Amino acid sequence: MNITNCKKLITLGAEFGWNIHSNTEINILFTIRMPIKWIAWGVNPGPQRPQMVGTRAIIGIQQPNGTLAVRKYNITSDTKLGCRLQPAQDFDDVIVKNMRGEVNPRYMSISATLILPRAPAVYDISKLNHVWQVGFEADDVLMEPKMHPTSLQNVDSTESINMTSGRGLSIGHRRHHLRTVHGILNIVGWGTMLPLGVIIARYFRKHPVDCEKWYIVHVSCQIVGYTLGTAGWAIGLWLGHASRHYSFSTHRILAICIFAFTTLQMLALRLRPSATDDYRKYWDMYHHFLGYALLALISVNIFHGIAILKPNKTWLWVYIGVLGMFALVAIGLEIFTWRKFMLAKSKRRQTGQPGSQPQGSSGT
Repeated sequence: MNITNCKKLITLGAEFGWNIHSNTEINILFTIRMPIKWIAWGVNPGPQRPQMVGTRAIIGIQQPNGTLAVRKYNITSDTKLGCRLQPAQDFDDVIVKNMRGEVNPRYMSISATLILPRAPAVYDISKLNHVWQVGFEADDVLMEPKMHPTSLQNVDSTESINMTSGRGLSIGHRRHHLRTVHGILNIVGWGTMLPLGVIIARYFRKHPVDCEKWYIVHVSCQIVGYTLGTAGWAIGLWLGHASRHYSFSTHRILAICIFAFTTLQMLALRLRPSATDDYRKYWDMYHHFLGYALLALISVNIFHGIAILKPNKTWLWVYIGVLGMFALVAIGLEIFTWRKFMLAKSKRRQTGQPGSQPQGSSGT
């Protein structure tokens, strides 16, 4: 097959090639480079945005003998509900011919020639809705593909493509950018600035380092962290509202808890009791405990978010590096605190002065 255009699609590492014969006739080649059981590509009628339901799909299912059997399928709302997906004889509007499939150890591909109806409002090569998918289970006898995974990579596998220029417009592509911003804001805000503020309060308040400006630095870190984290949280709320076909309940619940309790912590700027109040020590205990609990909850939810996005490993290792750096700093300062305390205690013992425990407490 003669292919004159090629592009890398936004999800699943898929590659798409095509050749235009006329406004209604195109050759397509769709390739995936991963070990899978079935591969699918199809066109979805416009002018609405592309979706799974209504797609005229070409699906190749790997056979026991190593070949790829290719058939046509109508994807309906029943398919989305979990009903069996079986081959169709022909489509009512799109003519598909010359279907072929190829499998080798490096990739799996399907190709075909499509003749589109003369209805530009529905199938327009300057804005053609196409959908792609992969799966890991299938009945190769009945030629029935089983349910595909429901990760973000899978549910975002749609695009409107201008086949004359190669440019694609994807809802999933825009959401991918927002998810990236959401992740960066949360990692920097909740996951970096808040722990930094806690370290400042614990180790620079009096012991081991007596810093006069510790409170200003502590509050500044918390305000910056809260502002960035809240912005990331708001983007996450919008993404959750816009994601009609999937939800991540655990991630959402943890995020709401983090926002609620960090807001409660920030109220300390106005509601903190004075040092002479009788209940100040109990408030300090509550403030410190909630702060440490939040740090643990934030770390869990950031790891959970990274697992949802499934980005390259750089994200994961960067955040592990941030946590490791904070852990090393905290351990080093803790050792320094106790060493300084023990030396001071030994000195007081020699001079006969009373001693006290090191006061490395966090919070305001």
